[in-house]
Amino acid sequence: MQYGICLLSVVPCRKEPLNTSEMVTQLLFGDSYELLEIKEGWLKIKISYDAYECWINQKQHSKISEANYKQLQKNTNFLNSDLFASISSDNINFPITIGCELPFLNDNKLVFESNKFEFDGDKIKPTEKKGSASILKTAKQFINAPYLWGGKTPFGVDCSGFTQLVYKLNGHKLPRDASQQVELGSPLNFVEEAEAGDLAFFDNEEGKIVHVGILINNEQIIHASGCVRIDKFDHYGIFNSTTKKYSHMLRVIKRLN
Repeated sequence: MQYGICLLSVVPCRKEPLNTSEMVTQLLFGDSYELLEIKEGWLKIKISYDAYECWINQKQHSKISEANYKQLQKNTNFLNSDLFASISSDNINFPITIGCELPFLNDNKLVFESNKFEFDGDKIKPTEKKGSASILKTAKQFINAPYLWGGKTPFGVDCSGFTQLVYKLNGHKLPRDASQQVELGSPLNFVEEAEAGDLAFFDNEEGKIVHVGILINNEQIIHASGCVRIDKFDHYGIFNSTTKKYSHMLRVIKRLN
């Protein structure tokens, strides 16, 4: 088995091994992964954090040893907690975004394999599960971030990338897609029972889960739709204050255990 790590700010991950294939998620700096398949300059990978399988361009792959890969899985790595921070290597600075992992960080230096980086920013080590106040504080930092299918940064994020990243920064591990996230937690019977930090899921006409957001209370939700925004919420779903129409129909509210 071969292993890799993302050493760029962000790397697009495709559904198929083509530049024209849809982006289904992104690697952020510090994300590690297993190599599953090699095909004509493309690598099929499984991301270690959420076991998501996708394709990346081989030119954007950085190899890491099995020993270092396994060490990364044992540790809880520091995360960048600034919306944007700077990291440097060989006197070259480049930006990284909130939620990026900082592997082997020690005294603001990252040293592993032949790589040496210096980190300039704030960091957290999410070893404890934080409550709703911290979750909502993190979520509100993303307000007005544009919607981007497969995105996971303030420059572009989709609904489940948003919830995954917000909860990751607060010590909760969620899978990548809304259809996977809905399998977690305990369902609530009534909207009136909803509390800040609960996850609300929405389906389409075929009954497929297609959207997720974070409840601020039982009347408001923060979610990525067009951009990260706050909208009214009730037992029907999300009421868009701009269009004055319901944009998403409620399926279930889940509280993480």
